[in-house]
Amino acid sequence: MTDTLLSLWLALAGGLLIGLSAAALMALNGRILGVSGITAGALGLTANDRGWRRAFLAGLGLGGLLLGLFSPQTLQVEQARSLPIYLVSGLLVGYGVRLSGGCTSGHGVCGLSRLSPRALLATLSFMGSAMLTVWVVKLVTVAAA
Repeated sequence: MTDTLLSLWLALAGGLLIGLSAAALMALNGRILGVSGITAGALGLTANDRGWRRAFLAGLGLGGLLLGLFSPQTLQVEQARSLPIYLVSGLLVGYGVRLSGGCTSGHGVCGLSRLSPRALLATLSFMGSAMLTVWVVKLVTVAAA
Protein backbone atom coordinates (compact mmCIF):
# COMPACT_ATOMS: atom_id res chain seq x y z
CA MET A 1 0.00 0.00 0.00
CA THR A 2 1.39 3.42 -0.87
CA ASP A 3 2.09 6.02 1.79
CA THR A 4 -0.66 8.26 0.41
CA LEU A 5 -3.25 5.50 0.50
CA LEU A 6 -2.16 4.46 4.00
CA SER A 7 -2.45 8.09 5.16
CA LEU A 8 -5.94 8.26 3.71
CA TRP A 9 -7.05 5.11 5.54
CA LEU A 10 -5.47 6.24 8.81
CA ALA A 11 -7.19 9.64 8.54
CA LEU A 12 -10.50 7.94 7.80
CA ALA A 13 -10.06 5.59 10.76
CA GLY A 14 -9.19 8.50 13.04
CA GLY A 15 -12.23 10.46 11.92
CA LEU A 16 -14.47 7.46 12.49
CA LEU A 17 -13.06 6.97 15.98
CA ILE A 18 -13.63 10.62 16.84
CA GLY A 19 -17.20 10.44 15.53
CA LEU A 20 -17.91 7.21 17.38
CA SER A 21 -16.43 8.65 20.58
CA ALA A 22 -18.57 11.77 20.30
CA ALA A 23 -21.69 9.70 19.60
CA ALA A 24 -20.94 7.30 22.47
CA LEU A 25 -20.40 10.13 24.96
CA MET A 26 -23.71 11.69 23.93
CA ALA A 27 -25.61 8.39 23.94
CA LEU A 28 -24.16 6.98 27.16
CA ASN A 29 -23.53 10.12 29.18
CA GLY A 30 -25.71 12.81 27.60
CA ARG A 31 -22.63 15.02 27.17
CA ILE A 32 -21.15 16.85 24.22
CA LEU A 33 -17.56 15.95 23.39
CA GLY A 34 -16.03 19.40 23.63
CA VAL A 35 -12.50 19.13 24.95
CA SER A 36 -12.38 22.71 26.27
CA GLY A 37 -15.61 22.17 28.22
CA ILE A 38 -14.42 18.81 29.51
CA THR A 39 -11.13 20.39 30.60
CA ALA A 40 -12.88 23.32 32.30
CA GLY A 41 -15.11 20.89 34.19
CA ALA A 42 -12.16 18.70 35.18
CA LEU A 43 -10.33 21.72 36.60
CA GLY A 44 -13.38 23.46 38.04
CA LEU A 45 -14.07 23.67 41.74
CA THR A 46 -17.79 22.98 41.48
CA ALA A 47 -17.97 20.15 38.95
CA ASN A 48 -19.50 17.06 40.53
CA ASP A 49 -18.58 14.88 37.57
CA ARG A 50 -14.82 15.41 37.47
CA GLY A 51 -14.02 11.68 37.37
CA TRP A 52 -15.07 10.91 33.82
CA ARG A 53 -13.64 14.24 32.64
CA ARG A 54 -10.24 13.48 34.12
CA ALA A 55 -10.35 9.93 32.72
CA PHE A 56 -11.15 11.36 29.26
CA LEU A 57 -8.23 13.82 29.44
CA ALA A 58 -5.90 11.08 30.72
CA GLY A 59 -6.96 8.98 27.72
CA LEU A 60 -6.07 11.84 25.36
CA GLY A 61 -2.63 12.10 26.96
CA LEU A 62 -2.14 8.34 26.91
CA GLY A 63 -3.09 8.25 23.23
CA GLY A 64 -0.42 10.86 22.49
CA LEU A 65 2.18 8.95 24.50
CA LEU A 66 1.35 5.70 22.69
CA LEU A 67 1.53 7.46 19.33
CA GLY A 68 4.95 8.84 20.25
CA LEU A 69 6.08 5.39 21.35
CA PHE A 70 4.85 3.41 18.35
CA SER A 71 5.04 6.05 15.60
CA PRO A 72 7.41 8.84 16.65
CA GLN A 73 7.76 10.17 13.09
CA THR A 74 4.09 11.19 13.26
CA LEU A 75 4.89 13.78 15.92
CA GLN A 76 7.91 15.29 14.20
CA VAL A 77 7.61 19.00 13.44
CA GLU A 78 9.23 20.35 10.26
CA GLN A 79 9.67 23.90 11.49
CA ALA A 80 10.02 24.01 15.24
CA ARG A 81 9.23 27.38 16.81
CA SER A 82 10.52 28.98 19.98
CA LEU A 83 8.86 28.46 23.37
CA PRO A 84 7.47 32.06 23.45
CA ILE A 85 5.76 31.47 20.08
CA TYR A 86 4.16 28.28 21.40
CA LEU A 87 3.05 30.07 24.59
CA VAL A 88 1.51 33.00 22.71
CA SER A 89 -0.14 30.60 20.27
CA GLY A 90 -1.63 28.60 23.12
CA LEU A 91 -2.94 31.74 24.81
CA LEU A 92 -4.53 32.91 21.56
CA VAL A 93 -6.18 29.53 21.06
CA GLY A 94 -7.46 29.61 24.64
CA TYR A 95 -8.81 33.13 24.12
CA GLY A 96 -10.54 32.03 20.93
CA VAL A 97 -12.08 29.05 22.71
CA ARG A 98 -13.51 31.29 25.43
CA LEU A 99 -14.66 33.88 22.89
CA SER A 100 -16.53 31.32 20.77
CA GLY A 101 -17.91 29.39 23.72
CA GLY A 102 -16.26 26.14 22.66
CA CYS A 103 -13.50 24.45 20.76
CA THR A 104 -12.99 22.62 17.49
CA SER A 105 -14.28 19.35 18.87
CA GLY A 106 -17.38 20.87 20.45
CA HIS A 107 -18.30 23.12 17.54
CA GLY A 108 -16.66 21.37 14.60
CA VAL A 109 -17.52 17.77 15.38
CA CYS A 110 -20.53 17.82 17.68
CA GLY A 111 -22.09 21.18 16.84
CA LEU A 112 -22.02 20.69 13.08
CA SER A 113 -23.46 17.19 13.42
CA ARG A 114 -26.39 18.73 15.36
CA LEU A 115 -26.80 21.38 12.60
CA SER A 116 -26.15 24.20 15.07
CA PRO A 117 -25.93 27.61 13.32
CA ARG A 118 -23.69 28.90 16.12
CA ALA A 119 -21.33 25.96 15.61
CA LEU A 120 -21.23 26.60 11.87
CA LEU A 121 -20.29 30.24 12.43
CA ALA A 122 -17.65 29.30 15.01
CA THR A 123 -16.19 26.59 12.76
CA LEU A 124 -16.02 28.93 9.76
CA SER A 125 -14.35 31.53 11.99
CA PHE A 126 -11.65 29.31 13.43
CA MET A 127 -10.96 27.53 10.14
CA GLY A 128 -10.69 30.87 8.34
CA SER A 129 -8.42 32.24 11.07
CA ALA A 130 -6.24 29.12 10.87
CA MET A 131 -5.90 29.40 7.09
CA LEU A 132 -5.07 33.09 7.32
CA THR A 133 -2.50 32.41 10.05
CA VAL A 134 -0.76 29.70 8.00
CA TRP A 135 -0.68 32.01 4.98
CA VAL A 136 0.81 34.90 6.99
CA VAL A 137 3.39 32.67 8.71
CA LYS A 138 4.46 31.21 5.34
CA LEU A 139 4.76 34.75 3.89
CA VAL A 140 6.88 35.88 6.83
CA THR A 141 9.02 32.73 6.67
CA VAL A 142 9.64 33.14 2.94
CA ALA A 143 10.40 36.87 3.34
CA ALA A 144 12.88 36.15 6.15
CA ALA A 145 14.72 33.49 4.12
